Amino acid sequence: MQVTTKAIVFTALKYGDTSLIVKAFTASDGVKSYLLRGVLASKKGKLKSAYFQPLTQLEIVANHKNKGSLESIREAKVYCHYQTLYANMAKNAMALFLAELLGNSIREEERNEDLYQFLEASLQWLDVHDDIANFHLYFMLSLTKFLGFYPDVYQQDRPYFDLLEGEFVGKETLNPMLRGENFYYFKTFLGTNFDAIHTIKMKKTNRQELLKSLVLYFELHLQGFRKPKSLAVLNEVFNTYV
Repeated sequence: MQVTTKAIVFTALKYGDTSLIVKAFTASDGVKSYLLRGVLASKKGKLKSAYFQPLTQLEIVANHKNKGSLESIREAKVYCHYQTLYANMAKNAMALFLAELLGNSIREEERNEDLYQFLEASLQWLDVHDDIANFHLYFMLSLTKFLGFYPDVYQQDRPYFDLLEGEFVGKETLNPMLRGENFYYFKTFLGTNFDAIHTIKMKKTNRQELLKSLVLYFELHLQGFRKPKSLAVLNEVFNTYV
């Protein structure tokens, strides 16, 4: 079946000498993987390897057989040209991290219009704003709404957050917990939006600690989730440039 749809690239892995296997989240059918034969060798074709950088927003014409095998793309064009996402070192590091995070988190091969619109709008926001040090923290929390484990915000007056149970609790248990400053910033992010994240002032060490806790939260609630390898690169770039 031929489909014309928007798609956000998660990963592009080299296959052989001239081909790519691209994993993308499509507006029409959720996660899809495509085999792009000869795209690295072709200079005149309708597909260019530059289109398949992490988080590129495309409009594609694809063949979807929906049999669990690799699909194919006939045509592709960029429908949202980023201005800064790949040129800014901090944003580029964040893009690599987020693309890996999304690729590890979203697996459904089914339409999810709300999730697609969230990703599309969030990435466009990231591209046009400068104060982005807290973006990934709020993005990850917001993403859990679509993945089914958004924190239970009932009884936020309690002093701890149980990462395994996903709720605020009155006393510590043996489960991984958020407490102290980590807990305070976590709760602050729950009550904000993208346009206000720059008002949350954090030390780099606090930001790294909360990010580490959020990655653990994903690991606890998503079966098979792997900690992004790009996490170390993101932390190193943020320590230097943000």
